[in-house]
Amino acid sequence: MFDVLLTEAQRAVRDEARRFVRDSVDPQLLRDMDAERVEYPREYVQGLARAKLLGLRFPKQYGGRGLDWTAELAALEEVGVLGTALGCAYSMPSIVGEALVRFGTEDQKQRYLVPILRGEMVSAEGLTEPRGGSDFFGATTTARRDGDTFVLNGQKRFVVGAMGADVFLIYARTGDEGAKAHQAISAFLVERSMGVEVKHVYGLMGTRGGGTGRILLRDVRVPRENLVGELHGGYDVFNRMMVPERLTSAGGAIGMGRAVLEVATRYAHKRKAFGRYIRDFQGVSFRIAESAARTDAARALCYVAGRTVDAGLDGRRLVSEAKKVATEAAWATVNDAMQIMGGIGYTDVFPVERMLRDVRLAMIWTGTNEIMNLLVQHEYAKELMARSSTVRDVERDATHADAVDEKVYE
Repeated sequence: MFDVLLTEAQRAVRDEARRFVRDSVDPQLLRDMDAERVEYPREYVQGLARAKLLGLRFPKQYGGRGLDWTAELAALEEVGVLGTALGCAYSMPSIVGEALVRFGTEDQKQRYLVPILRGEMVSAEGLTEPRGGSDFFGATTTARRDGDTFVLNGQKRFVVGAMGADVFLIYARTGDEGAKAHQAISAFLVERSMGVEVKHVYGLMGTRGGGTGRILLRDVRVPRENLVGELHGGYDVFNRMMVPERLTSAGGAIGMGRAVLEVATRYAHKRKAFGRYIRDFQGVSFRIAESAARTDAARALCYVAGRTVDAGLDGRRLVSEAKKVATEAAWATVNDAMQIMGGIGYTDVFPVERMLRDVRLAMIWTGTNEIMNLLVQHEYAKELMARSSTVRDVERDATHADAVDEKVYE
């Protein structure tokens, strides 16, 4: 039904992604990743590169396809049915690539973006630190200028792809001790060979096999030319990076929600209880209906957010809404799917239990949904106050609107 919102080119790339997911991803890979028999799915990423599915939004001269967010979101949904680990591996070139396209030099694009989109180099991102999570600008990793290099010291944790990455996008403090946090952070491209150490690989509830780890930077020397954007300009890089961080999370979540809904719906059309197919019971059919409606609503919001960003407008509120709504919709849907299927849904006979473990992370990473709420209310209030003089003042429609003495605010 959403084909009406897609151009011919967008439908084509969605169908390419659908075929890749259907035909080129062995179910055994998913099983091995969930059993933690895979350190990092490099061959999968290389397969995506051969299929020209990486970096869809980026210029053709660097290996992208010059498409837009709507096309990428359509492809993301298809890849999302594989779960968060493979979805993130697919999205990381889009995330790190955003920094390179928006802020990188031509030399950085040639040295890093081109091989990333060819599948010759794997990228990862170092955001979170052991002492912080959502408090990004409280980072304590430092980068000290020493001639033509910067010397980095610190740690980053929850780095998805840490075990497989060849290059990391790392944020570090470069400002003076008294500088404001937002004016003291810089972004760097740090190659593993420069001395990045993986100190711990996490035992995760879900999203397994993606090589998530804690990395240590100990006197790692990074050349001046690997600074991304301006010195102390990490705030601008980070703000821009939150667009692909959150839209890719949203797009992948739609795929996960859709996938479990399909599994549960097919099950409800086969499973009988009390002599009837369970789809005939309202307790089941209403869950299917609610899941379908919330999935469609989340998808529509994602497309609007993507188009807003493509139009060059301020999409902070819509992007944050899309991440929040899509991930929470997926969480509700995977729980509905498990309830529809009953006890068998709680086993590994069906993939619903794995998706439940995967989806839970989506409401935490790339900014918790509580952070999304803060951003949404702030941006909404700002927009509302700005347009107050152009819309009807409905307060005046109340029967006793003139009871000024009753309108006490302090």
